[in-house]
Amino acid sequence: MTLFWVYAALLTALALVLLVTPLLRRRRKAGASASRADSSLTVFRDQLGELDADLAAGTIGRDQWEAARGDLQRGLLEGSSNMDTAVAARPDARSTVTAIVLAVAVPVIAVAVYLVLGSPQGLDPNRANAAQAAPHAVTQAQIEAMVTTLAQRLETNPDDIEGWVMLARTYGALGRFEQSAAAYAKAAARFPQDAQLLADYADSLAMAQGQKLEGKPEELIQRALQADGNNLKALALAGSVEFEKQNFAKASEYWKRILPLLPADSEMGNSVRASIKDAEDKQGGAPKSSVLTTKAGQGGKPKAADAPAPAAARDVRLSGTIRLAPALAARAAPEDTVFVLARPAQGSRMPLAAVRIKVKDLPFAFSFDDSMAMSQAAKLSDFSEVVVAARVSKSGNVTPERGDLEGASKSVHPGTTGLTVEIAKEVR
Repeated sequence: MTLFWVYAALLTALALVLLVTPLLRRRRKAGASASRADSSLTVFRDQLGELDADLAAGTIGRDQWEAARGDLQRGLLEGSSNMDTAVAARPDARSTVTAIVLAVAVPVIAVAVYLVLGSPQGLDPNRANAAQAAPHAVTQAQIEAMVTTLAQRLETNPDDIEGWVMLARTYGALGRFEQSAAAYAKAAARFPQDAQLLADYADSLAMAQGQKLEGKPEELIQRALQADGNNLKALALAGSVEFEKQNFAKASEYWKRILPLLPADSEMGNSVRASIKDAEDKQGGAPKSSVLTTKAGQGGKPKAADAPAPAAARDVRLSGTIRLAPALAARAAPEDTVFVLARPAQGSRMPLAAVRIKVKDLPFAFSFDDSMAMSQAAKLSDFSEVVVAARVSKSGNVTPERGDLEGASKSVHPGTTGLTVEIAKEVR
């Protein structure tokens, strides 16, 4: 605060110097000019006296006297400007008074104006620190007012899907899950094929009914997966549904489908792996089809509960190389995400196996088999023809977007090796 007043005093002093100095300088100039005018008048009188003396003594004639007198008068008139300045020197006292008034009035007026129009409380260090600590603080009342305003606006413009989603998310952040679910319902009714919207709706509705996913939330999750089988939130919620039902193997299948869509070292990936392990531990550590049982009368030898899959099915492998067309190399950054997947050639486009890499890993040698199946209900060996596709995603989103680069193989039989897939076109 002290530093502020020091700066203010210095600025005020500078302003006074600029205002008072011309007044004082004017007085000095006026005094000097008056002195010169007095001297000129004295000389005129002396010279005029000498002319009169010469005329009286007969040294000069009357005509010469008049001519010389006229010259002296003209010389005096030419210096009339000095005489005017001498007259102007009379307001010296007023200039001094004006300078004194300004020297007193300027600081007083400046302080008075600041106290009335300024913010003296801003000089308080405690208030300044508090303002810096919360420069954008918004009160609960302000949030409620904004939510109310948005809700009223949507009543008059019900087709604003983004507005309904924003309102739903705001209600969710406030813990008002029933209102959040109702807002999501408005948006989903107008955009029923948006997988992310359906998954968010299911999540909010589950929270509104005591964190239970059975019933309507489960239906919404399945609708989301039908719209986009790779939606992360829908897959996570679907696994949670099965886990609640104690269908641990099915829960594990859903969660395993998430892993190829995430970076290997991501926090979410670690969380998903922990959930898979929990489901497998509760299941008994292995799928039921491989659990061994012992029956009396068979000498205590183990017997498989279910017959193992044929050897041909277990050994199916699909391998080859993914490469980026040279013409598109400049349009892909080394850290851009690349999704490589195998899917059925006909019908569902749900990936049978997938892997996530970076552009810098290209060319990439891939190898898919049944151990990499994203669902035990749909494996490579279950299909006679499949397609291998690869896509460079600028955003890292599993859903294709405009501007992504992609390529796909022709239909091939599982077991094909040496396949080459070139990423050679842009998604439009």
